[in-house]
Amino acid sequence: MALRVAFMGSPEFAVPALDAVVTAGHEVVAVYAQPPRPAGRGKKDRPTPVHARAGALGLPVRTPVKLRDAEAQAAFAALDLDVAVVAAYGLILPRPILDAPRFGCLNIHPSLLPRWRGAAPIQRAVMAGDDETGVCIMQMEEGLDTGPVLSRETMPIDSRDTYMDMHDRLATRGAALLVEALAGLETLMPQPQGEDGVVYAAKIDKAEARIAWTRPAAELDAHVRGLSPSPGAWCEMRGERVKVLLAEPIAANAAPGTVIEPGTVACGSGALRLLRVQRAGKPAMDITDFLRGFPMESGETVD
Repeated sequence: MALRVAFMGSPEFAVPALDAVVTAGHEVVAVYAQPPRPAGRGKKDRPTPVHARAGALGLPVRTPVKLRDAEAQAAFAALDLDVAVVAAYGLILPRPILDAPRFGCLNIHPSLLPRWRGAAPIQRAVMAGDDETGVCIMQMEEGLDTGPVLSRETMPIDSRDTYMDMHDRLATRGAALLVEALAGLETLMPQPQGEDGVVYAAKIDKAEARIAWTRPAAELDAHVRGLSPSPGAWCEMRGERVKVLLAEPIAANAAPGTVIEPGTVACGSGALRLLRVQRAGKPAMDITDFLRGFPMESGETVD
């Protein structure tokens, strides 16, 4: 059954879902994305990845700043939709928007709801050291990721997986699960989430990304992987901010923040052997290349 669909998404995570909906033969009558914003060295307005992909597919794109005014809501209702699909769109959908499509609004949420409701579920799952996560197709309501779940799939988190590793896998699998849900909209039975096990995935604050060397190495390893590559866990070396994009925990015993040997820093317990780093304004590089231009002396401290 081909459905009349509005697709609502902005970042790279949502692009596979847009492609999947189009490939499945549904009629995407409008794509909603966040407005273009200044980016890059020239600070020129840059469309979001979904906006760019929709343009390449020849789909009409709308970029409202908000959806709470009557004009935007009337324009949405006039689309005469069967369903709206939402994937990391970035705007709150008010009740008139949620109620306009025949089958309502479906959200692709990359966690095993009700764990990790909110803005940064993939990063929080990796940072917390979870051994699994997943993706849910959820019927949206006015609460924050509180709606009933139409379908879900679990996915393991390997001990070396980064945020971007999981992002890519969950985006791909979420797209496939969405198409399956659209095919079964008239027969799927939404399952209420309940309130047991609710955990919120707050947006990542830049200050929070700073590495606290007093924490155990295993925790910091998860912290680094959960923030890699963006926004990147960071520390200060000789007053310069350096992102740590990949590391591995090892056994060691020294004062937290002490460089044990070039590229290895002591933690509250154990140490982190840095594997991939990035200086401010420079490309990411392996630690061997970094050390050629920025030698780390044994005994010095890292903040």
